[in-house]
Amino acid sequence: MNIDFPPPSKGTYNNAGSSRQLCNYLEHEDIERMKQGIYTEGFFNLTDDNIYKSQVIKDIDKNIGQLLKTDAKFYAIHVSPSEKELRAMGNTEQEQTEAMKRYIREIFIPEYAKNFNKGLESEDIKFYGKIHFDRNSTRSESNNQNNMHCHLIVSRKGQSNKIKISPLTNHRNTKEGAIKGGFDRTNLFQQAEYGFDRLFGYDRQLTESFEYYNTMKNSSITDQLKIQEKQIAGERENMQIGISAEKIFPKKNTI
Repeated sequence: MNIDFPPPSKGTYNNAGSSRQLCNYLEHEDIERMKQGIYTEGFFNLTDDNIYKSQVIKDIDKNIGQLLKTDAKFYAIHVSPSEKELRAMGNTEQEQTEAMKRYIREIFIPEYAKNFNKGLESEDIKFYGKIHFDRNSTRSESNNQNNMHCHLIVSRKGQSNKIKISPLTNHRNTKEGAIKGGFDRTNLFQQAEYGFDRLFGYDRQLTESFEYYNTMKNSSITDQLKIQEKQIAGERENMQIGISAEKIFPKKNTI
């Protein structure tokens, strides 16, 4: 599962003003799908589906109490399953769509809320999601040929419009000082991955785990060698299990 936070920019992801520009972008795929007679998915949140864009813009844009003009008003998040993960989510586009919404509601948003270390729950997070199916996308890092992925717009303020939260802060579970709590993106990625595997009964191989990817990209040579040894040991164990099973249940010769 690839999860990333596109950095704020002066273009589509400009988050210092209205969410209108981002919401307009998130609907760009719908017109082409409607021309082809393919169903489209509206925005969704924790409880409702097929929410109109106008409601999303209004709800996000008014939830900015005590924020300065130059402050971030919302954040964008991409959630992109791999091809193998997508197959575990269903056989049809509709099944995968419903599975994605379930994953966002039951796993991702609760873990997102918990990760601020402020006692927040999913109901405290104001967000809207939009699922894309664009097969011409260049988001190859998702390793998903179908390219179904989910865009999230998450308000900088909680549902109450009182608490200010940012997933891009550099603080992590801070106990003292002006800022309490924080946000650990590494922990979010790991917990979101564990949650996906539990929800869909997904048998994740070490080489497709966040632990493996993060170690090979960011850790020391020593740690990289350790996890590669762990990978080899796992492959040997699986091979041994296969040999044992073959002895117990030998394949029958067929004519």
